[in-house]
Amino acid sequence: MKIGPYTLSNKLILAPMAGITDRPFRELCRKFGVGLAVSEMVASHPSLQKHRRTLLKTDYSGETGLRSVQILGTDPHHMAAAALLNQQRGAQIIDINMGCPAKKVCSVAAGSALLKDEILVKKILDAVVKAIDIPVTLKIRTGWDKNSKNAINIAQIAEQSGIAAITIHGRTRACKFNGDAEYATIKHVKQAVNLPVIANGDITDTQKAKHVLDYTGADAIMIGRASQGKPWIFKEIQQALSNTDYSAPTLKDIQSIVNMHLEQLYSFYGTDSGVKIARKHIGWYFDNLGNLPLAHKKEIYQATTPMQQISLVNSAFSYTEFLYQ
Repeated sequence: MKIGPYTLSNKLILAPMAGITDRPFRELCRKFGVGLAVSEMVASHPSLQKHRRTLLKTDYSGETGLRSVQILGTDPHHMAAAALLNQQRGAQIIDINMGCPAKKVCSVAAGSALLKDEILVKKILDAVVKAIDIPVTLKIRTGWDKNSKNAINIAQIAEQSGIAAITIHGRTRACKFNGDAEYATIKHVKQAVNLPVIANGDITDTQKAKHVLDYTGADAIMIGRASQGKPWIFKEIQQALSNTDYSAPTLKDIQSIVNMHLEQLYSFYGTDSGVKIARKHIGWYFDNLGNLPLAHKKEIYQATTPMQQISLVNSAFSYTEFLYQ
């Protein structure tokens, strides 16, 4: 699959997820072969461009692979300026968020709320594409609600504006993350436009990945929530798609992955913030293992220093290993 001048190594893309797809997590997923890892969204408003959180989101020091940065906003001029600024900061692809269903985003008419205003969509896309000389991609949902699915219209606008690729999550904004994603709309969009189409939503394993690619005809798939606590899912799916043998990570392998991830979080955020941010990732890792008592989790969550947190995590792995024997 190509995005502008860039050819991805495979059809697997890590979804942008607020508070999750930071540099440590993107790098971790790259170790497991993801073809493209998109950053968590960055606000476009000028007043936020020098905020510490924004600067952390746009810190690419030592990052490998293509740097794709997602921006969010409703003002075409602000979006164009943010795209240019992020290009200057090192972004190689700019992704525009018109898919986020979060209430705090939609309440200011951003994210998936933009799908209700096709004229504004075109103004934003035109402004961003004209402002920079790197590829621009777009992420959307199928529409605002089931009675106003307009993904085909939006995709055609995107194609006319020079968008390099479009990602479609198979739910409306009204669905949020409830129910099952549907892929018929993605299939119809793929048939209606010539630009690359990326399918997203409920792709949780190799069987689903194959089904979605075959059914929709999409050029690639984007995986979000299924990678939480399981970054090796990209290797698992890629091996299946290429019909090569796959060896699932052992418990010891997973323990090493978690330790490496935690160390990277402490280094990136600092010890205090790193410990706090690590908690959700630790929870997801052990949720995937499926057998750690709540009392053990609570003890880990109450840790306040890296040394204490890692010690408790490794003790939990020892407990888990005992259960597997």
